[in-house]
Amino acid sequence: MDLTKSQTPTVIQDTQSCIPLSTPSKPLRDGEIILLLTPGIVPDVKSLEATSQEPTSDPFEPLGKALAKHHPWVRHVPYLPRHGITGTHVVHIRLATVVVFVLSGRSAEGQVSQVSLAEITRGVCDQRPQIIVACCDVGELGPIDKSFPTIIQVPSESPSDLAAAADVIFGEARRSPTTGPNVQNLILAPKAWSVEVFNGIRDMASCYDLWRLCFAEKLHLNSFLFQSLLRRDGYAMHYVVREPGTNQLLGFCATYTTYADSEGERLVGAVAALVVHPAYRQRGIGLSLHNHAIRQLTKTRGVCRLQLGSTFPRLFYGPPIESPSEDWFRRRSWPITPGQEVSDWTLDFDDWAPLSTNTSGLTFRPCEFSEFDSVLRFVERECKGKDHVGWYDQYAKLANSMNIRDIVVALQGDKTVATALTYTKITGSPAAEDLPWANTVGDHVGGVTCLCIADDIADSRDRVVTGLLDGCIAVLKDYGMKQMFIDAVKGSHDRFRALGFRQWAEYRDVWREV
Repeated sequence: MDLTKSQTPTVIQDTQSCIPLSTPSKPLRDGEIILLLTPGIVPDVKSLEATSQEPTSDPFEPLGKALAKHHPWVRHVPYLPRHGITGTHVVHIRLATVVVFVLSGRSAEGQVSQVSLAEITRGVCDQRPQIIVACCDVGELGPIDKSFPTIIQVPSESPSDLAAAADVIFGEARRSPTTGPNVQNLILAPKAWSVEVFNGIRDMASCYDLWRLCFAEKLHLNSFLFQSLLRRDGYAMHYVVREPGTNQLLGFCATYTTYADSEGERLVGAVAALVVHPAYRQRGIGLSLHNHAIRQLTKTRGVCRLQLGSTFPRLFYGPPIESPSEDWFRRRSWPITPGQEVSDWTLDFDDWAPLSTNTSGLTFRPCEFSEFDSVLRFVERECKGKDHVGWYDQYAKLANSMNIRDIVVALQGDKTVATALTYTKITGSPAAEDLPWANTVGDHVGGVTCLCIADDIADSRDRVVTGLLDGCIAVLKDYGMKQMFIDAVKGSHDRFRALGFRQWAEYRDVWREV
């Protein structure tokens, strides 16, 4: 993005979501200090004597005064490249609530760069927000976006531009006097937005309307399903952005935490959905929501991995293949590369075409109540060390319920070699509450999920999968279902098509470590 010709202060990025600096929900209080660190300007004495001029005041004094109009507790301290960040600076930094660090440009040859001093300050700041105000083209300073989470570019060091920068820091846009609309003013540059915690009573209806506006009809969940997916007390946290003044909801981000395995200590954080009103895109709303959500998830104790998408409850398993959002998330450090894709499939039972595979020695049937514990141990063992996040919990939820019979098991003699979960909306299965899409496809569509196959049957894997699916169809037919929806199948495209399945959706499988 070329910002060199910008005539107003511009927020280049704000990954720590600290702009606006003070809001009604997060006000700066009396005694909380804004430390303003600016390059010290040493006057050229000989030049002043030759022109009989008095030494000028600090050129960044207008910035300090402008900040003080918003919050009176401002401490302005210059820094000099030849002296660096001294012990005095460190004391001031540790007494401050937030640090505003000004860069005036490249340092003179032989001097420590202002960027290096800003990086040292960043280290001293620890958890304190640091806002970089660059009174120059940031492109001339190198890749500083990797070092500083919040950067504002200011056109010049003029008092009016510095005062406008203070307004931007506190979230107030300045309007220039004009006799008519200026086309440039209609092009809104990306900025940081205030992110609020989702309130179900206040925000649910607006989020639902935004969902229906942003997604194709195929993905239009009914209101009850949508609400049930978002209302997950204890392991769901969602965020919204509103338009200042009107309070119109412009975007929301849904996140969940899920146990990574049966041990119940490690968690996976999921960015399940990120939705922005079409008329307000490319203005920084999605970035503000994304960065805030990531920061909150990584601060959650026990979260060891992040998923772009969600396992249970399921909104989308991951970003849809070839979606325009792929590049956007890739630029936010998500490892989106061609490779392991995940697909949802549908099957009309009339199209079921099991390959002529010998299943002798194998038995496929519903799980008996007496063998539930052994099935649970099998799932726990086979899921360990794999990306089967939440599978154990999906099986464990069926304990002491009639839904145990919804599990289909594959037996080789008396040894369990594979399992699958079936569910329908009429049986009250917990799986149906976490996986909404089968119900969305049609009233006579049953679901199958969590196909757990033993590693030691590689030679007979195909016939086990075919027999297991055949057993699932039998269970679903008994409930009056005519179609099957199977979610999150990795690979196996040709085989599923040969069996009569039709691909319903395809996603990237995207994870990153914390």
